[in-house]
Amino acid sequence: MKLATYRDGSRDGHLVVVSRDLSQAHYATGIATRLQQVLDDWNFLAPQLEELSITLNHGRARHAFAFEPQKCMAPLPRPLLSALGQAWPAHGERLATLRGEAAAAEPPLRFLSPLWLGATEPVRLASEVMGIDFAAELIAICGDVAQGVTAEQALEGVRLLGLGSRWWLRQLDAGDAALCQPLASQAPLLVTPDELGEAWKGGRVLLPLQAMWNGRKIGQCECGSDMDSHFGQLIAQLARLRALPAGSLVAAGPVSNREASRGVATIADKRALEIAKDGSASTEYMKFGDSLRLEIKGRDGLSVFGAIDQDVVSLHEPVEPPAPEAEAA
Repeated sequence: MKLATYRDGSRDGHLVVVSRDLSQAHYATGIATRLQQVLDDWNFLAPQLEELSITLNHGRARHAFAFEPQKCMAPLPRPLLSALGQAWPAHGERLATLRGEAAAAEPPLRFLSPLWLGATEPVRLASEVMGIDFAAELIAICGDVAQGVTAEQALEGVRLLGLGSRWWLRQLDAGDAALCQPLASQAPLLVTPDELGEAWKGGRVLLPLQAMWNGRKIGQCECGSDMDSHFGQLIAQLARLRALPAGSLVAAGPVSNREASRGVATIADKRALEIAKDGSASTEYMKFGDSLRLEIKGRDGLSVFGAIDQDVVSLHEPVEPPAPEAEAA
């Protein structure tokens, strides 16, 4: 099933179930109003949502309505815990090249508390000179995970998968992760792993991620390739330190293939490739007015998570009035 969160004036929004082709949606009223409720009582509530999803996909939901991504918040706007890993070593190696450092021997895992934006919300930042960059990544939402689990056990705790973008300020002190990564975005939908079919295998998403910057494709990265640590391993690594509560979000880090012809999912990677080839970077970081679009499509051609489609704007630019609030049926 596919789940989204519509704005309703509250901090956590209102849970909706979305059809596989993203054309229709239905409020989950009567089952749960917030996604965190479902994660807290997954075994009881998820089957009810799945039944609604089946009804919706068969065109039999009486109160279905057209799905509008512009009305979406982040599907899980306030995760109980957010952690960032680095599952693709190629990105770490390129980032070290960009900084003139040696690559880290072991990719770090960090706990973060970014502000999570919806997929079409503007990315509001104070200055262009801070080196505005994005980092397209896959995310997993967990149920309760006990401390000390194996990677296989941790993988069983994955409830939902999604697409995210972490916003970087590359010119700030790289040692302060909270300062350098103040914002992150979630695609409109979180989906259960079964929605991916054979494209979900061994804790990896075996699909391409397309990155468009100002309407120009800069990457068609293969998510399943070069991912050294799958989600089960990332979650188990976090669980060595502490048990993870239901509603924890684990990001796998920027998707990055060793084969340069597949392009990039972050500007830092592009600049590092330029340094390796030409001795210097020619691509600048993002400017106010730039746009970003990230999307993963399944083998059937349908968008899996919906698209992240955002503009970078000045913090001082006037704020447009919010879209009308959702009214649950």
